[in-house]
Amino acid sequence: MEKLHHTDNDSECHVHHEAHEEHHHDRECESHVHHEAHEEHHHDRECESHVHHEEHGEHHHNHHCDCHEEHHQGGHEHHHHHHGEEEGNGRLIKIIVASVLLVAAWLIERNTPSWATWQHLLIFLVPYLIVGWDTLKEAAEGLLHGEALSEDFLMSIATLGALAIGFMPGAESQFPEAVFVMLFFQVGELFEEMAEGRSRKSIEHLMDIRPDSARVERDGKLTVVKPEEVTPGEIILIQPGEKVPMDGVVLEGTSSLDTVALTGESVPRSIGPDDEILSGCVNLNGVLRVKTTKAFGESTATKILDLVENAAESKSRSESFITKFARIYTPIVVALAVLVAVIPGLITGEWVTWIYRGLLFLVVSCPCALVISVPLTFFGGLGGASRKGILIKGSNLMDTLARVKTVVFDKTGTLTEGVFEVTAVHPEVIDSKELLHLAAHVERHSTHPIAMALRNAYPDEADDCEVGSIEETAGHGVRAVVNGRKIAVGNSQLMEAEGAAWHPCHHSGTIIHVAIDGVYAGHIVISDRIKADSASAIEALKTAGVQETVMLTGDQESVAAAVASALKLDRYHAELLPADKVSRVEALLPDGPLAFVGDGINDAPVLTRADVGIAMGALGSDAAIEAADVVLMDDKPSKIATAIGIARRTIRIAKENIWFAIGIKVLVLVLATLGLATMWMAVFADVGVTVLAVLNAMRALKA
Repeated sequence: MEKLHHTDNDSECHVHHEAHEEHHHDRECESHVHHEAHEEHHHDRECESHVHHEEHGEHHHNHHCDCHEEHHQGGHEHHHHHHGEEEGNGRLIKIIVASVLLVAAWLIERNTPSWATWQHLLIFLVPYLIVGWDTLKEAAEGLLHGEALSEDFLMSIATLGALAIGFMPGAESQFPEAVFVMLFFQVGELFEEMAEGRSRKSIEHLMDIRPDSARVERDGKLTVVKPEEVTPGEIILIQPGEKVPMDGVVLEGTSSLDTVALTGESVPRSIGPDDEILSGCVNLNGVLRVKTTKAFGESTATKILDLVENAAESKSRSESFITKFARIYTPIVVALAVLVAVIPGLITGEWVTWIYRGLLFLVVSCPCALVISVPLTFFGGLGGASRKGILIKGSNLMDTLARVKTVVFDKTGTLTEGVFEVTAVHPEVIDSKELLHLAAHVERHSTHPIAMALRNAYPDEADDCEVGSIEETAGHGVRAVVNGRKIAVGNSQLMEAEGAAWHPCHHSGTIIHVAIDGVYAGHIVISDRIKADSASAIEALKTAGVQETVMLTGDQESVAAAVASALKLDRYHAELLPADKVSRVEALLPDGPLAFVGDGINDAPVLTRADVGIAMGALGSDAAIEAADVVLMDDKPSKIATAIGIARRTIRIAKENIWFAIGIKVLVLVLATLGLATMWMAVFADVGVTVLAVLNAMRALKA
């Protein structure tokens, strides 16, 4: 039979249920539940600020039109022409200079009707090449690498065609329009850079949590080394104002920690000897000597950075749709543009008219507004959530999170604090102190929260007592011989097995029964505290439209009922084994998208089975980060409603961009075919719509 003691934090109704070694085994298993992708995708950090859309094995499109994808062919690295503040400033200068020269060229053309067409072309070529040289270069490189259907190529063909129309018999000059198309295209690129810059800044605070050096004690002196060179077990010194480089345990010193980078909370956390300290925090005051417990690569800060950097790699359904849409839509529209330019021209002989309409088709056709703004929206949503201490492991989770109908909670450590304390002692044949003494002595070697509560209630436990013949009974409790007396500590089933005449207690909490040599000696009541914001969290979820809130716990019926009543939960199920929790969740899955919220340590099977697994991060516990889809870094249940709200808002903005961009493009394509569209309308349908969609996407940054 599966042991219960450490398989669920809610199993406090049973005193001793499983060995401590198996508890650690569960933690190790959890660390492999998710994130296999971490070993497969190690993209450059700068490239990850753009949302990746296709895996390495697929055909890669050009940067502009296919949403900043990486592409490597024949050892050639495609250099994106917008990454970095200096290049953004350079683009702005080019736009300003080209704009001034375009106005000057237009005035010259208006006032020099006697000039030849080629002379007018020369004066327009100056601003055209200033603002369009990079685009022409990218288009040429794309052709060399078999990527003709990039936005650069389409813009180049459209503008060069517009310049060529001026030399056709009976055609009016399109020189100003050609330059303006290229100019406005660069304006769109500038807006995109600005939006990306804001997205990057939204998670820059996480990029700063990893320090560059560590002070380590070696050979009796302090040595400054790279954190990667420090091994577990070494002693490091952390001065006031310094970032904590590695996870460890405080040996000496007291201080306050700024944990805002991990939790999003500004309230400092007090720390002293024997307390655990996590990398990524900032030591505010006091010198700390810390014994490291993990290598730098396994530290909390490193894991969080990996999580945030790789989150954008998981495509949402909307993003996948856009990627597939662009690859089908673009070549179809280009083919239609060629047909519009050639077939009617062959029939009517009006080549100028139909070539011009075909060029309009090319300008409108590129779906850059979709493939840029939609992933930018999701990246903004992920960044905005991270600033609130909510780490979402991929934009694909946004879709599911936004549609959650049922939220299922673990109890201990999720809705309650997981801090157990003795609240009542009811002796029968011995006094209260002796009853606590015996129970604490039997539990002296256990690390279970119940055992710790008993030891805390009787801290002056004597070491001269002889304890032997320890025997655990899975799901029931423990027996031991203390100073020659057979002591049984556990639940009612253990008392029945001992033949002890136990009786129930009217108090709400975990009831620990004690028998001495088969005679019932009394019981101890241990209770857990409900978290301060649990009630408001449930209320916020119902306000957000979540249809049902359910609690699953291994605790006894009376305790579960008290918590469920206090929090106004819709349903609860008590006295469950971990396998029972999975069954309950599976029964609820047909009702709609389901989120399970657990403490991330012993709830891995349920976190994995749910549509969205949400873990209480416990200031970055390894199990929480590895096992769940969403990590709440400050352990506040109220953040669940915040996460759902961010996801819904992100999806709404993405859909707005999709319908707006498609609608405008279809309208202008129809008008272009009928000869009712101008080059200015085509420019708006492409670059103008992109600018508006990008500006709309920037709203996702506000969590």
